[in-house]
Amino acid sequence: MALLKFLSVLALFALLFVLSNNGVEASHKIYPRYQSLSVDKVKQIHRTGYHFQPPKNWINDPNAPLYYKGLYHLFYQYNPKGAVWGNIVWAHSVSKDLINWESLEPAIYPSKWFDNYGCWSGSATILPNGEPVIFYTGIVDENNRQIQNYAVPANSSDPYLREWVKPDDNPIVYPDPSVNASAFRDPTTAWRVDGHWKILIGSKRRDRGVAYLYRSLDFKKWFKAKHPLHSVQGTGMWECPDFFPVTLSGEEGLDTSVGGSNVRHVLKVSLDLTRYEYYTIGTYDEKKDRYYPDEALVDGWAGLRYDYGNFYASKTFFDPSTNRRILWGWANESDSVRQDKNKGWAGIQLIPRRVWLDPSGKQLLQWPVAELEKLRSHNVQLRNQKLYQGYHVEVKGITAAQADVDVTFSFPSLDKAEPFDPKWAKLDALDVCAQKGSKAQGGLGPFGLLTLASEKLEEFTPVFFRVFKAADKHKVLLCSDARSSSLGEGLYKPPFAGFVDVDLTDKKLTLRSLIDHSVVESFGAGGRTVITSRVYPIIAVFDKAHLFVFNNGRETVTVENLNAWSMKVPVMNVPVKS
Repeated sequence: MALLKFLSVLALFALLFVLSNNGVEASHKIYPRYQSLSVDKVKQIHRTGYHFQPPKNWINDPNAPLYYKGLYHLFYQYNPKGAVWGNIVWAHSVSKDLINWESLEPAIYPSKWFDNYGCWSGSATILPNGEPVIFYTGIVDENNRQIQNYAVPANSSDPYLREWVKPDDNPIVYPDPSVNASAFRDPTTAWRVDGHWKILIGSKRRDRGVAYLYRSLDFKKWFKAKHPLHSVQGTGMWECPDFFPVTLSGEEGLDTSVGGSNVRHVLKVSLDLTRYEYYTIGTYDEKKDRYYPDEALVDGWAGLRYDYGNFYASKTFFDPSTNRRILWGWANESDSVRQDKNKGWAGIQLIPRRVWLDPSGKQLLQWPVAELEKLRSHNVQLRNQKLYQGYHVEVKGITAAQADVDVTFSFPSLDKAEPFDPKWAKLDALDVCAQKGSKAQGGLGPFGLLTLASEKLEEFTPVFFRVFKAADKHKVLLCSDARSSSLGEGLYKPPFAGFVDVDLTDKKLTLRSLIDHSVVESFGAGGRTVITSRVYPIIAVFDKAHLFVFNNGRETVTVENLNAWSMKVPVMNVPVKS
């Protein structure tokens, strides 16, 4: 016993020696004045009706989503003491349908020497015996030195997984002297190849983003591979990496360990420098433990994104009950820290999305989980509504502040599409949107929706298409432009945009928008391009919010088919009854 205690102390000193010789850098901005101010009153004006959020306080990254014994589990970063980042624990909620949620006590919180200064993001893995294990990043000192730990259920027969235990053989992974100890976090779900378990940990070397690979035979002793799985110069810190297989045929999701000739792999990273994410699709060499993105894809800031708007720290999981891969993403507020403190809450999780590979193999497709449709109530429709230049037509009869809208636009010709300026090829789509907004008259477009609009259009958030004619093909731009969204002060009101890789042979474009008081999630062309905006109207709130279809292009556009539903309020994070 004395020898074991001596060896444990020796291991601890060795770990601290390694950490003390690694460079450290700060990560989250801290507001000591606000992070522990208790919330006395929660302002309801911009709280969402059907998006995931706790009754009050700050939330950020979705962590370790999983399906276990008939329940969906979502853990997430949460401040139990205030509405600003700090005091982070892993909050825990459960659901039978991904829409109605009940809350439990926090699952993981600082309590051991290996996480006493913070429990940061991580993932869950379901072992072959059916039991879950959580990997998460622990902070061991005030310098944000980061190590990787694991936790297991105290009672695996409990479908609610109410209590989690951190075994004393933690940590399981710590940074060697070649690794920046304060840029070493967010372990992925593990996968298994030829009896070896693998995980990735996000990091950076100077300005190179890195996904370090670790291997294990027994799921406890982990060893760093000679080479990272992948790295890219100039991208900065890779947070919240995610690595998973997708099938070449069909829409079903795959367990993380599935491989083979009919499978491609996706590597997603969250960029700390830009607060955007990007992903690539490519080939995973299981023998060399290397990932090779497809040559046609951009492997960097300008690459493909799940979401071209307010979306970060995303995490997918495989749902074995429905054979889906489901994506969770966090949307931060776009107001100030002081405003968050005053309203008593900050952050939402976006509607979970099913993801699969587009038949072209060039990108992923995304769509809100089908369970969301259970919240649809009163329905209104528009059919064959022509929109001439300068027209906007109100969609009446629904709760426009809390709605689900699905519309198909058609147009008789592509001839009036504006020329695509070659200079724009070097710009982000949002820069093109900033130049060619919803008010700027065009040829084919802008046309789309005016969401969260006041009756006289003092405030509105337009979500719209604009079609351009390039040298070899037509380019479609999807914008969600917050610049006219609010008359309020001190708000971040950017234009968000992405190009849509879509065939216009049938001269149609589809758009679905989930509107929920302070968030608009929009899915263009069947989920080829997705954009989320956070907005805070002053006039267009509650029953003063309106919804319009509009067209400011010379080409007449027809609303071929529009369905809009008022959305009911689900059960949202009420405590689980004992």
